[in-house]
Amino acid sequence: MVYEAAMLRFLIIDDHPLFREALRSALHLVYPDAETVEARLIEDALALLEAGRDFDLALLDLSIPDVQGFEGLLTIRTRYPRLPVVVVSGHEDPRIVSETLSYGAAGFIPKSARKDDLAKAIREVMEGEVYVPENFAEQPVDAAREDRAELVRRLATLTPQQMRVLGMLRQGLLNKQIAFELQVGETTVKAHVSEILRKLQVYSRTQAVIEVSRLEHGELFREGDGFAARGE
Repeated sequence: MVYEAAMLRFLIIDDHPLFREALRSALHLVYPDAETVEARLIEDALALLEAGRDFDLALLDLSIPDVQGFEGLLTIRTRYPRLPVVVVSGHEDPRIVSETLSYGAAGFIPKSARKDDLAKAIREVMEGEVYVPENFAEQPVDAAREDRAELVRRLATLTPQQMRVLGMLRQGLLNKQIAFELQVGETTVKAHVSEILRKLQVYSRTQAVIEVSRLEHGELFREGDGFAARGE
């Protein structure tokens, strides 16, 4: 597939200015006329997307201050499933790469890659490939990973408003508090909660919160396991 560079727009999501510059430089190496837009936080990226900005590819660091673990990737993938997302991370554990791909990322690029390799990886993704590091060996799929992948598929069926309600449930907010925050009636909130439980195939708000929390604090995020709870 051939792209006109002048038509391309990339979203870089990373809180480190130097690495944003490195990604911008790599992008312009392969697409010199493309537009790059930068966001320091997931919240900033979502604001751009919700404002109707169209992007051909998002480049996302997992270690973003306002999210935990894979939460940033999951949020973008569920709200904007048509936007390809490539994770660019300093964490190169094969289990993290496998988990990233299982959540629908279009590729995983190590931050240790040279600029030429970054550019090559981005081009491959833009041509329809799923990029993984050359030395990556696919990890066996276990039952726990399959369960999490299934939960991600269920999350993808939630509407943006239902995702917001779910986020507030995770904060422990009551229906009346959620109604106040969203400026809707409690009946509307109850309807959203019921639909969330149905789609996630759980029976209570507590169970929904526990199930979603597993995506962020599974075995990959245990202390001392090479990837901290905040994805750092």
